Amino acid sequence: MFENRSKKITANRIASKFKTNYIPGPGPDIKCSKAIIVVETEETLSEATRKLSGYRVPVYVAVTNNKSLFSAIEKYAHTTIGVMDSQGDIVKESTRRKKDKCV
Repeated sequence: MFENRSKKITANRIASKFKTNYIPGPGPDIKCSKAIIVVETEETLSEATRKLSGYRVPVYVAVTNNKSLFSAIEKYAHTTIGVMDSQGDIVKESTRRKKDKCV
């Protein structure tokens, strides 16, 4: 499976911020005890919902650039999925069960 370079850079940056590791593969990219994060590009944004289904902790979609950020905010506006920018800053809070953050 081809991995986008910007996705890998963004995922490693966010994982470092939350003091955990990037997990490449078909599931979530970043897991910590209080949140699950997937990093997506504009082209793969629709895959995030599938990757985040079934988790009871706060879940977030992190995007690789500002163009993707606006698309993600629009797509997940009325869902329990939160949105992060490419730096790992929360733009839209997840409304799933636990409210604690990784940090």
